[in-house]
Amino acid sequence: MNAEGAEGAARTKSGDGARAQAEGAVRAGLVTAADIREAGDRIAPYVRRTPLLRLPGERLWVKPENRQPTRSFKVRGAVNAVGRLAGRGVRHVIAQSSGNHAQAIAYAAVEQGVRATVVLPDTAPELKVRAARRLGAEVVIVPPALREEACLALADRFGATVVGSDAFDVIAGHGSAGTEICLDLPDAGAVLVPVCNGGLLAGIAVAVKAAGPAIRVIGVEPELAADGAASFRSGTRTAWPVELTYRTRADGLRAPVLGALAWEHLYRYVDDMVTVTEDAIDAAAGLLWRELGERAEPSGAVATAAYLTRRAHLPPGPVVAVLSGGNVAIGTESREEPLARST
Repeated sequence: MNAEGAEGAARTKSGDGARAQAEGAVRAGLVTAADIREAGDRIAPYVRRTPLLRLPGERLWVKPENRQPTRSFKVRGAVNAVGRLAGRGVRHVIAQSSGNHAQAIAYAAVEQGVRATVVLPDTAPELKVRAARRLGAEVVIVPPALREEACLALADRFGATVVGSDAFDVIAGHGSAGTEICLDLPDAGAVLVPVCNGGLLAGIAVAVKAAGPAIRVIGVEPELAADGAASFRSGTRTAWPVELTYRTRADGLRAPVLGALAWEHLYRYVDDMVTVTEDAIDAAAGLLWRELGERAEPSGAVATAAYLTRRAHLPPGPVVAVLSGGNVAIGTESREEPLARST
């Protein structure tokens, strides 16, 4: 980030006020709270307004985005982006994904009457591949390291428009989850958000900081795919080789580097980035099933894992963990029956 950008980030984090923050974001070409409000209105007919669920005996509230039509938060950004593209006359969209973004793009394309092609790695869970196809997308399978290259090549061949998972309109759509969190729990002390390429964290951070500047926004990654945490610590967007990030079971968080646009938001608005172990992820997924009856894929359980392993070090007050997705085969979340099912 250049000196001007760093200065802007420092001003924002020092709390000069919402107006200065918004004006600085517009100048920098970043998503604003106004963009998120407009996106929320735009996508309302196509997504679910998920509640907050209290974990018994804890100060943790879970935001169950696994309840979305495609069982992940990705539908928020995809519907916003594809809808705007369709309104401009785009008839074919393409995206590369570990699985959840692909399903969301397929869903949004059907709703908007456009064609969708998605590029998935050959390591993608079969249920995610089948779901994308079932939703009508053309699915192309490639080795993990070739996902982006293949997507761009196919876009050129088909004349399709690429919808990146940290595109401006995608981030704005994802931010609607942050708006909902602040409306439902304005006295939250912290919000924990899973991190892949950073689009979800970017959108939620903008929304949360606009509504409650004192609320701490914390990104969470697996220890085995911690390129985002490394970037945050160094102040420079840092890539990890795919042979490292693909070690984690959290297949939705294996991106080797933060998206460039997402990184600009994270640098400006996010308070911290932390990591969790594979064992902690598994334990969190099991707890979410037993206590709340919510199925969490490993990627979706990392924020809850961060609470369980770091609760003593989190700010006072209620904590929100985003359960980002539940695309997991039935029976793999836990062998125990849930204690309660929230509605």
